[in-house]
Amino acid sequence: MTQHPTPYIEFLAHFNGSRDYFECHEVLEEYWKETDPGNRDSHWVGLIQIAVGMYHFRRQNLKGAERMIRKGTENLKCHRPVMTRLGLDESRLFSILAETEERIREEMPYRSVSLPIKDPDLLRSVQQWCSRNGYGWCIPSDLTDHELIHRHSRRDRSQVIQERKEALLRKKRN
Repeated sequence: MTQHPTPYIEFLAHFNGSRDYFECHEVLEEYWKETDPGNRDSHWVGLIQIAVGMYHFRRQNLKGAERMIRKGTENLKCHRPVMTRLGLDESRLFSILAETEERIREEMPYRSVSLPIKDPDLLRSVQQWCSRNGYGWCIPSDLTDHELIHRHSRRDRSQVIQERKEALLRKKRN
């Protein structure tokens, strides 16, 4: 049995359960910054990009959705063995991502997809996380839930803005 990091389990629970792609991004970005900071080629970044792409697709930002899904797919293709170690069915994953990118390119309506979990222990862990938190499992997004759909515009961004200002100051000093 492979032990998977809790933030990854939470990411999968939000992706396949609550459909809160914004939270997927938040959870995994924090983990990535703690474990592999600055590595933009990390497989964690690829998974984050897929979640961001799905967030944009659901909000009908097709240009942003296509760009993020494409970048995330390219990243994850460089990490095929890692996808298997992470308990995903990599061939199904890339098939789902290709179909999603095609739907976006053809300007078809958003449709929820689920990341294909192959590892039965991981699947059980993610489903238990969903159950404990009151999430369904692989149920389509509720497109009437404006809190879910427009999550980025409903959060406190003061910390993000402060971090960006500090990064800009450091860059100017160097």
